[in-house]
Parts: sequence; C-alpha cells; structure tokens
Amino acid sequence: MKDLSGNAPVTSTSSRRGEAGASPRPDDHVIVLFGATGDLAARKLLPGLFHLAAVGLLPDRYRVIGSSRRDISDAEFRERAREAIDRFGTSKPTGETWQAFRQTLSFASASPGDTTALGAAIRRAERDVGGSPRRLFHLAVPPAAFAPTVTMLGAAGLAHGSRVVIEKPFGTDLRSARELNRTVGAVFDESQVFRIDHFLGKESVENILAFRFANGLFEPVWNHRHISYVQIDVPETLSIEGRAGFYDQTGAYRDMIVTHLLQVLGFLAMEPPTALDARHLRAETAKVFDALRPIDVRHVVRGQYSGYRDEPGVAPASQTETMAAVRVEIDNWRWAGVPFFLRSGKKLGASRQVVTLGFHEPPLRMFPIGETDTPDGRNEIVIDFADPGSITVDLLAKVPGAQMRLGGAGMVFRYADSFCAANSLEGYERLLLEAMLGDQSLFTQAAAVERLWEISSPLLENPPPIQPYAPGSWGPQPSVDQLIMPFRWRLPHAGSPRD
Repeated sequence: MKDLSGNAPVTSTSSRRGEAGASPRPDDHVIVLFGATGDLAARKLLPGLFHLAAVGLLPDRYRVIGSSRRDISDAEFRERAREAIDRFGTSKPTGETWQAFRQTLSFASASPGDTTALGAAIRRAERDVGGSPRRLFHLAVPPAAFAPTVTMLGAAGLAHGSRVVIEKPFGTDLRSARELNRTVGAVFDESQVFRIDHFLGKESVENILAFRFANGLFEPVWNHRHISYVQIDVPETLSIEGRAGFYDQTGAYRDMIVTHLLQVLGFLAMEPPTALDARHLRAETAKVFDALRPIDVRHVVRGQYSGYRDEPGVAPASQTETMAAVRVEIDNWRWAGVPFFLRSGKKLGASRQVVTLGFHEPPLRMFPIGETDTPDGRNEIVIDFADPGSITVDLLAKVPGAQMRLGGAGMVFRYADSFCAANSLEGYERLLLEAMLGDQSLFTQAAAVERLWEISSPLLENPPPIQPYAPGSWGPQPSVDQLIMPFRWRLPHAGSPRD
C-alpha cells in the first residue's frame, strides 16, 4: 500500500513489532468522537483520521460519528471537519479522498440523560458498514466528564465489545485516579481501555527502544556504571492559551510531568523486554514505576511566570505552578544513584522536547580542554523527540592545529534526513490506529497510572511554595539550576541540530 505521493508504504507500529508483510489494517469500525466540536478534535483527531484515510490505513468500511451535548447537523459537522483538516492537517481535504471521507461523517448529540440520538446514529452507521463492525469511543472531553461519559455508555448498553480511548489527565491524584479506574472498570474490561498519552505515539520516543535494544553499541552502557544523570526537558514558549479553567486547577506537574514525562522515563529506564508487544512492554515499564522513589519535595522547584495571575480566568492569588522541575530516582540495580531531572512549563525560553543522558567523565584528564559545544566538555546522548526528531552523540575530538587541544563534536541522526517524511504518522494518528488494531503497547495501564500518582503524593499533599520567573527565562533562578547541581541543564547551555 502506498501513500498518496507514491512513496514507500507507511509501516504501522504493529507490523514493526514483528508482523510480516504489508501494514495491518483495522477491522471495519464505527468511531465515535465525544467532544467532536472541541479543540482536540479540530487540531488532532479529525485531521489525524483523515490522514490515516489518505494513506490507506483506515478500515475498508467505517463511519465517524461526532458527538457533544450541543446538537448540530451532519452538514455543519462536515464543514467543521473540512475547516479543521484544512487548517491543521497533513493531508488537505481535496479530491476523491476527501469526498469519500466526508461521506463517512455524521453527528449525534448525547448527554447522560439522553442517548437516544447517539444510539440511533450508531445503529444506522453499523447497518451502513455491514457485518459486525467494531466500535471505538474517543473521549475528547474535559476530565470531569470522563466518568459520566463512561457511565452513560454502560447505561445505554453501548460498552459491550467496544473499545474506549480516554484522554489525560487520568485523575488528579491517587484517590481520584482510583475512583476513575473503578468507574471505568465497572463498565469496560481493562483490555478494552486505552489511556492515551500522545508522547508515547511519537516516532522519536519509540525510536528510544530501537536505539537502545537494536544497537550493541549503546545498551551495554545504559546504566549507572556509565551514566551519571538523565534529563527529560520539555519547555514551552506558549502561555496557557485561554485554558485557565483547566490549567489553574491542574498546573505543570499534573499537566505534563506525571502524565507525559514520567511515561517517557519508563521507556528510557526499562529493562530489555523479551518481545515488543503490549504485555512485555507494559510489564517492564511497570517495574520502572514500581522502583520509583516517592517524590522528595526538597528536590522540587515550582515556578509561576510573572503575569500569570493577570490571565483571564486565573484566581487573583493563584498558587498554581506554570513550571515544575523535579529530581526523581529509580531504586533498582541498573539506575542506583542516577538522578533523573524532569522539567516542563509555560512561557520558558524555548519550545523543545529533549532527553539528555550524561556519561561519567574519564577518571584521568590528560588532554587540555578548549572551548567546546557540550556542557563542561561532557559526553552526552541527546534525543530530541519533537517531530521529526533527532539523536546526537556528543563527544570530544582534536581541534585541527599544531597543539593537542580538544573541542566538541557530534554524531547526528536526523529523521528528516534519513527516512521519507511522508511515511511518518503523527502521535495521535499512530495511537488512533493502534487503538483500532487493539494494540495496547503504547497506552498506560490502570495500575501504572495509580503508581505514578502514588509516588507524586508527597508533592501534591505538601507542595513547596511557588517562585516567580520572567517570561522567556528558564524558570526561577537560582533554584532551578541549584536543583540539578553539580550538573547543569543542557538547555539553554548547549544546542542541538535543531537550533
């Protein structure tokens, strides 16, 4: 199967995990998007589904039903979809491909007290598809609506045999995560539940597995004997973008670190799985989470950018952090004594998604060090997992000249330079495909979610005071730099191929 440009086939995650032949296609489906008139549907879900259709990775027969509490016509929903795909999509809504996709779209309102229209729309879509199509529900709704929507599906008799994709954050603390898991578990079996984290759908995050386990050069040094620190740094230049109602109740730690960065940590730190399937991958990341020590609030910096309290909808005396930096430790043999530093926040100095693994310095310095491109002349592996992604190995080499003087050098792999970009799928696109295929490898388990909230409890129950920082900076100084001493943050001190 080729993409529209005639390039080589798009390869799905499942086929890369060992299936031979062409990319697998899902069974026939009826896909229901709750929150279909919202921002996530416009930016990611509708463009993602259309791109999957354009590259031939949707089922042979399918229907897409948009749903929300407000009622709009099928025609209006189709026009909204066209505008969203045109603005945010990789594939543009033109030609026969768009006309075919457009005909699959319909809309039905639903609320916990009234699912009549939705039920009728699903039955009609299933008749149109024919046979016994699968159902996939995607809950692109506010977190407060997760439980009522799941309960509504159960009460309406729509859960049996269906799959459900639930957005983050899955709970706001251990108690709420457990309650939500109980609610979901009363309606759906765990095998039907897909807790989505779009970071795990990124090609460059998955490439961490290939980089580690497919190359004998790196796996032997991926441990405390060789690595002295790890950073997972995801700063953003954006403000809260009008999401005060959500963000002021959530903050940077809940919004990014516990839901995204700790999941990436699981991929970085896991032991080699015996197979790249859901059971083995999730078992190994669960072991990492079990070995995480509870967050020590002495090793946390919470910042709030100046002017945050002036944002519309933010409480005048808000104590919500817009930046969080945390040191975490994994209490196992591979990572004993290695600090992991996680940082994310709004209105910081750059928008980046970078993992840095710093190696121990050689015990004997026989070379004079000149000006280098790496912090303190250190050897580092730098994984930039912002699409399209890159991997850099920083090292020291002799500077040309009469004297023995060292300078920084790097070996660089760039996705954009190495593979056909048309073959790539954006994170949501890959995860939508995996959910239709029933592959839970890149989705989080109930127990893992609860464990991450459990190790977060000391911070959530007794957070350190927030500290102000200037928009465009890298967080409160000197606190954020003191947190990582005797090391230093790669950003902004050293660049990467994307700078």
